[in-house]
Amino acid sequence: MTVNDRTGVRYAETPVQKAALIVGIVFLVVGILGFIPGITTNVDQMQFAGHESEALLMGIFQVSILHNIVHLLFGVVGLLLARTYSGSKNFLIWGGAVYALLWLYGLLVAEDSAANFVPMNDADDWLHFVLAVGMIALGVLLTRNRTGARRPGVADRR
Repeated sequence: MTVNDRTGVRYAETPVQKAALIVGIVFLVVGILGFIPGITTNVDQMQFAGHESEALLMGIFQVSILHNIVHLLFGVVGLLLARTYSGSKNFLIWGGAVYALLWLYGLLVAEDSAANFVPMNDADDWLHFVLAVGMIALGVLLTRNRTGARRPGVADRR
């Protein structure tokens, strides 16, 4: 358990908070890596948004400035919500639901369509599926034994 003495915020107090914190950090790292030449190919051809962006994170995942910003924002939200049990659970489950919708959206929208504004390719679509399943599973499995029970001496930070 890590406590910030100034704010009293507890990070990584429970397994679900640890998971949300790690997922948030991963999203931040991915958002940053999306701007780094070498890790992202064709950075000079990156667009703000739209399927015309030819930048590829790790040479696989299509990214744009908007796509990277979304990863960064998702990471910040994860870090903020990891401060509480319920925030962590909601971040993982509802964040996973967002990624499930993105997966479906990616399957239904043609890659060369103007509707593919984020942008996403097949690799992104299937990564979104894995993220959806993984995040929802973490949110559900790591909170299944907490139905109203409190540990002695630990204040409920919902």
